[in-house]
Amino acid sequence: MERLRIIFMGTPEFAVGILDTIYQHNYDIAGVITAADKPAGRGQKVKYSAVKEYALEKNLTLLQPTNLKDENFLAELKALNANLHVVVAFRMLPETVWKMPKFGTFNLHASLLPQYRGAAPINWAIINGEERTGVTTFFIDEKIDTGAMILKQEIEIGPDENAGELHDRLMTLGKDAVIKTLTLIESGKAETTIQATDSDVKTAYKLNRENCRIDWTKPGGEIHNLVRGLSPYPAAWCTFQDNGKEWDVKIYETAFTKDESTKEAGTIIANKKEINVAVSGGYIKIKSLQFPGKKKMTAQEFLNGMAFSADARAV
Repeated sequence: MERLRIIFMGTPEFAVGILDTIYQHNYDIAGVITAADKPAGRGQKVKYSAVKEYALEKNLTLLQPTNLKDENFLAELKALNANLHVVVAFRMLPETVWKMPKFGTFNLHASLLPQYRGAAPINWAIINGEERTGVTTFFIDEKIDTGAMILKQEIEIGPDENAGELHDRLMTLGKDAVIKTLTLIESGKAETTIQATDSDVKTAYKLNRENCRIDWTKPGGEIHNLVRGLSPYPAAWCTFQDNGKEWDVKIYETAFTKDESTKEAGTIIANKKEINVAVSGGYIKIKSLQFPGKKKMTAQEFLNGMAFSADARAV
């Protein structure tokens, strides 16, 4: 049995949990590859990726290439003499990188492939009202999230669970899946399954301002799913209009109440404690929100300093 010598590639917090598990299981980590540092926030201070912070803390060899095809980077990568690459929430790899190690390159993806290939699988599973999701490990090939699958593990999605909560549970599930995958590869028992190419495969599109906007003409259940699927980040949003003023507002938590309402979709009905918005088939109760320049707060906290007129609308 040949001992694994691993290069780990990843960037966000989700990847840190997996890297830490590999480290805690005493695997030989030859190096860590993560995104280049970039300025962030109002002060444009240089921000390290979550994976870089961890690698520095554990004194792991770290590479931050801007170009994965750069000859100098490829030489450095080869010199680390790894026999397996593990990828979690990184970027598309050139063939020269994923074919380099003896045992190949596998990826952990936060969905039950082939469903929800793409950038935001956790968010879209909730947005689309799925009741189950999971994680999949697979060997990388030339396309995005299409390679031969090694193993899958499933969990249920709670009816009111948000993306942040599901993210944390999937990270825990992913830790177990990655260790099981490493064990299979190390023992030579990794068997793969080719992904189906069904026409009903759903895609986890990259999130942008437009697909995060609430359409108040849609059914209440769909709106509720959109909000929880984008909470706490990047957050669903809409525009509040009242007394000739407009505010772009982030919505973090809602509840949908079915009711035979005759009010026009988007009508805001508020008192001193609650904000409700009329939708098809009932009302969306807004539990927490954030106005421009303000901190996130509950509806009741917000209403302590603001009142809506009878003509207020959400669009």
